[in-house]
Amino acid sequence: MVPVRDGGSPRWRPVAALGCGALPALAFPAPALWWFAYVALVPWMLLLRSAATGRRAALEGWLGGAAFIVAVHHWLLPSLHVFLLPVAALVGLLWIPWALLVRELLGGVPTAGRAGAALVLVPAGWLLSELARSWQGLGGPWGLLGASQWQVPPALRLASVGGVWLVSLVVVAVNCALVLLLAVPGARVPAVAGVTGCAVLTGVVWLWAPRPEVSGTLRVAVVQPGPVAGQDSVERRFATGERLTRALAGAGAEAGTDTNTGTGTNTGAGQAVDLVVWGESSVGADLTARPDLARRLASLSADVGAPLLVNVDARRSDRPGIYKSSVLVGPLGPIGERYDKMRLVPFGEYVPARALLGWATSVGKAAGEDRMRGAAPVVMDLPAGVRVGPLVCFESAFPDMGRHLTREGAGLLVAQSATSTFQDSWAPAQHASLAALRAAESGRPMVHATLTGISAVHGPSGDRIGAALPTSASTAAVYEVPLARGTTPYVRFGDWPVAAALAALAAYCAVAGSRSLRRPGPGPSAPPARTVRGSAGRPGR
Repeated sequence: MVPVRDGGSPRWRPVAALGCGALPALAFPAPALWWFAYVALVPWMLLLRSAATGRRAALEGWLGGAAFIVAVHHWLLPSLHVFLLPVAALVGLLWIPWALLVRELLGGVPTAGRAGAALVLVPAGWLLSELARSWQGLGGPWGLLGASQWQVPPALRLASVGGVWLVSLVVVAVNCALVLLLAVPGARVPAVAGVTGCAVLTGVVWLWAPRPEVSGTLRVAVVQPGPVAGQDSVERRFATGERLTRALAGAGAEAGTDTNTGTGTNTGAGQAVDLVVWGESSVGADLTARPDLARRLASLSADVGAPLLVNVDARRSDRPGIYKSSVLVGPLGPIGERYDKMRLVPFGEYVPARALLGWATSVGKAAGEDRMRGAAPVVMDLPAGVRVGPLVCFESAFPDMGRHLTREGAGLLVAQSATSTFQDSWAPAQHASLAALRAAESGRPMVHATLTGISAVHGPSGDRIGAALPTSASTAAVYEVPLARGTTPYVRFGDWPVAAALAALAAYCAVAGSRSLRRPGPGPSAPPARTVRGSAGRPGR
């Protein structure tokens, strides 16, 4: 690579790296400037390509990555406080390989071949950082760049073929092409070819990729109690959910209690529904230990004429520890197998390496006691003949979980969530948007039900069904959810874009290593010069 100059005093560059790294956060909800994702990386990449040394590029990649994590997750500050900063600094290290690739392939005056390689390898390097931080222990796949396109139909079609990973690759490739157009006039041909290739790929997928085939509808009611505070909040939240659910059957409805449908708003009295969904932690006691709660839920099911999918956040009576569990309740009580949440939120539901990091509980709202993990996913059978695949909270951020449930026969995905701790932040909107990606990837509708908003329903193509329930709402909403059959390419073939990106990076490393081995080493040193009066290094006699 041809080295380039720093472009100025190095003192401003770390600050610029922090600012540039934070920019992509604006593409995510709540700002939701989806179009900005296609240019958001350009300033950061221009900075990295001008780094005088690999060490400086690594530093600026690390700082930008840490700033991105803080910007996307800034709403965690009330819970983690200053602990968010060391977490961001740790995760930010994952962007160093990408930063080095940007400098190596885009720095100086790249040839057409190097520019073409950059259009493949720079997106692959970005995907490597996303894949690494998608490990649950590092916070999971929250804030993947492709997820910013949750409301763009062509991007959702791409997700049905290659998951959110393919969308991320396309977004970064467009940013890379723009950098070439702006900074390398001689590389305009491969840059235009890169943008054209992304457009052609999207068009081909839009036209020819299989679409979900609608095979019926399911009437699903989402019960959102709204914010409830105080020492007795668990009991009052249950009572509010009970009242809103009973109103669906027209029994005990109070004035002003409405239900929203996918086509508008009405009183909802007497509407027949097939399933009622409550949010995460909607029941605060184990139903075996509290048979009175089980009877109240069974009575609701009988009144409404549909099973209730509730979420129990409590210490189990049959084994030690606290679990978060999805439980289906019918007119005779709990039915079928319960699902225990498998992937827990770091610090929110457990403290990683508690013996070492337990002090986090003293500076923030970290979990005082670790929740217990479930053993396996569960698919539940509804009386209507539809199978439901439940997820709890941030499990909806993991593409593989929705794919697995679909392969196991789920016709409807349901995420039960609660973001009341972050009620007035970007978190509820960010979380709700993930349902669109999971629906598009799986070709199955998805219900995102929360305690305090935002609750939303998406069809099998990822399109929104009806109106979302805002954080200010305390209501029950009924949605006509279209069901679908068929298998999307993503469900069939899985994370193939990740495998392709890793293969491209491996090939690049192999070629670079081979060239390094073939490069001739330094020649033999010249023999020591002799002086007129004697040997070199020795005074003449």
